[in-house]
Amino acid sequence: MLRQTADYETLKAEFRWNIPEKLNIGVAVCDVWARAEPQRPALIEWTPRGLVIHTYEDLRRASNRLAHALVRQGVRPGERVALLLPQSPETLIAHLAIYKIGAVALPLAALFGVDALEYRLTDSQAAAVVTDAQGVAKLREIGEAGLPDLRLIWSTDGADAKVRGLHADMAREQDEFQPLDTGADEPALMIYTSGTTGQAKGALHGHRVLLGHVPGVQFPHEFLPQKGDRIWTPADWAWAGGLLNVLLPSLYLGVAVVCRKFERFDPEAALALIDEAQIRNAFIPPTALRMLRSIPEPRKKFKLDLRTMASGGESLGAEVYEWGRAAFGLTINEFYGQTECNLVLASCAAIGVSRAGAIGKAVPGHDVAVIRDDGTVCEPGEMGQVAIARPNPVMFLEYWKRPKATADKFIGDWMTTGDLARQDEDGYVFFVGRDDDVITSSGYRIGPGEIEDCLLRHPAVSISAAVGKPDALRTEIVKAFIVLKPGYAPSDALADDIRNFVRARLSAHEYPREIAFVGELPLTTSGKVIRRLLRDQA
Repeated sequence: MLRQTADYETLKAEFRWNIPEKLNIGVAVCDVWARAEPQRPALIEWTPRGLVIHTYEDLRRASNRLAHALVRQGVRPGERVALLLPQSPETLIAHLAIYKIGAVALPLAALFGVDALEYRLTDSQAAAVVTDAQGVAKLREIGEAGLPDLRLIWSTDGADAKVRGLHADMAREQDEFQPLDTGADEPALMIYTSGTTGQAKGALHGHRVLLGHVPGVQFPHEFLPQKGDRIWTPADWAWAGGLLNVLLPSLYLGVAVVCRKFERFDPEAALALIDEAQIRNAFIPPTALRMLRSIPEPRKKFKLDLRTMASGGESLGAEVYEWGRAAFGLTINEFYGQTECNLVLASCAAIGVSRAGAIGKAVPGHDVAVIRDDGTVCEPGEMGQVAIARPNPVMFLEYWKRPKATADKFIGDWMTTGDLARQDEDGYVFFVGRDDDVITSSGYRIGPGEIEDCLLRHPAVSISAAVGKPDALRTEIVKAFIVLKPGYAPSDALADDIRNFVRARLSAHEYPREIAFVGELPLTTSGKVIRRLLRDQA
């Protein structure tokens, strides 16, 4: 854990990891607090009838009952148990139970279609699924033949001939259970990469991943926990951002987590939730923050008592950074990580680690650099690839069933990310884009982030994405896909105005020579733009 200090260099120099040989995530984030303060609020659930508080003791007893049920149904240590659920108490209870029996949790986004689900369930060889009626319908569409390893389907919405009722089975079990004494390096969790650049891969993590995330959560949330802290994210708990940037580390730190199921992100409803649930800390991905810009002067309409706001998943950009200060009266602390090694760079305005356009500095405990293809460290200002040194407790164990892909992820002891960036002399890292996303035009290498940030400054632009389109003369040209704000209609005149706007503010080789107005952008479940689909369209 981080010790609160006013000096980044001291904080970094004094930090030491303390990873025990034995560790069980379910025990660490729930049972420890249940023994110390059983009635301490752990999960605050938004319902149409009001807020419902679930204490650590409530979660301990419920997860113990489900642990017994899992064992009774023959789920063994090391087997994968999929979770196809939105934010809900059942999702958290299932996570805790899976860890306690030594199985491997496989979170899957409720928004996944049948093809995405079939691939992940078959690739992981999942033995069981905990889901709801919506998920059951998708599994039936896939059919038993498409899921040869799946033995058990539990539904939170009742049972039938082939589906067991989760709550009915739990009700028959005892609420005392002896969790497995798992090792810190034993598999606990598998999260599939977001698939922005190709087929998703299962990143397998050990129980130590929990403790590896703690400093990365504390840093952008300015030394969480503080008195009155209460945290929320709209990010799906099936994404590393929702599960490991908020849910599990916050519970470990004793901070209550607010949960609410959103079918789609609604800026008005999100601000109302922050008001009603008295949320003090929020992690809001950049795409959602850009959508919040549609609400003018939010502090006049809602009672917002936010202490910290963090963002990650994509580069925030200077435009949204400055807007956040004006809209919320605080600095949005940006952070960076990957499914394979998360929350390793971050900002912390409370101790002066914050710079517009930068994703931050190395979080204490992590050795992060921008490197060349041969593994040597770049000079300040030189573009290279973000890399993290091993060993590192937040780093994945391996890609599931992909030893070559695992080996290819490393250059010596540097875990590579495929993300291009520059680091300045003060240690700040400035994200350029994924290696696949960088646009090569007339000999220039152009990151899409700077173009998209500039586009956001235009009064008509709501959100945008820039990609390279093949061009015989220039290798590639910049093409922008733009979602307009309400009140603006697509036209050639508007496209010309946007082109000239960017050209005047950036350069002649960076402005979008082609513009396509679209109703929405293709996004992963974590809110990242899937640029490879836009490149295919271009």
